[in-house]
Amino acid sequence: MTTTESRSRPRWLYLLAAIVAIWMAAPPLVVIPMSFSSERTLTFPPSGYSLRWYQEFFENPVWLDALKSSLLIAVLVMVISVVIGTLAAFAVVRGRFRGRGLLEMVGIAPLVVPVVVLGIGVYAMFLRWGLIGTVPGFVAAHCVLSTPYVIITVSGALRVMDQQLERAAQVLGARPHRVFLRVTLPLIAPGMLAGGLFAFVTSFDEVVVSLFIVSPGLRTLPVEMYSSVTRDINPTIAAASTLILAVSTVLILASTRFLFSDRADGRSKR
Repeated sequence: MTTTESRSRPRWLYLLAAIVAIWMAAPPLVVIPMSFSSERTLTFPPSGYSLRWYQEFFENPVWLDALKSSLLIAVLVMVISVVIGTLAAFAVVRGRFRGRGLLEMVGIAPLVVPVVVLGIGVYAMFLRWGLIGTVPGFVAAHCVLSTPYVIITVSGALRVMDQQLERAAQVLGARPHRVFLRVTLPLIAPGMLAGGLFAFVTSFDEVVVSLFIVSPGLRTLPVEMYSSVTRDINPTIAAASTLILAVSTVLILASTRFLFSDRADGRSKR
């Protein structure tokens, strides 16, 4: 975008964008000061500030078990989604068969299908297979929601990379697996990392589908937060929300950085 093009845009457009951004960011940001409240209930603005609710969160075994379960499931989902999504992206971008467009539509369909519909379908299948309330069940359900992000980011990385580099390596005598490991993989690694971080955040934040397959013995942090709201309302849930918000924000910013740097590198090498 040139300087002339940026100056030609009306200032009210930037003002409108700023208002929309503030409007969308305000509700999550309100939670942060409430998590430091010294009151026993959720109040905004707090009359005093304290770290007691963070202490309560990290000393309560129920919250800690839920956090550990969420982290374990999210890490497994990230790894599996990257593998499946990368293979699917190669099939979509590099494949030479009929139905590639249909495969891509099916791969990203969970992004447009209502989450409640997915939850009902997952519950019906997992109930028959005995996966309700199990780590494999949570991982499988969350992978359905997370893999589309990997497909999108890796497909974008494959489309912008210079295939001449792969051909040059083949001409120089490199075997297919060496071409992939030494040339292709480093070039698409930022897209894979960005997709993996999106997958982690998606799993770590997921609550709707998780409510359909939860059990008393295995509860993720978002599910425990939802249950806590129905029982009693104290600032501990605000502390948990702030932790999730912080982790999600950092990972999303990191994944966005990797994604845009990958595309910039791809354009510069063309």
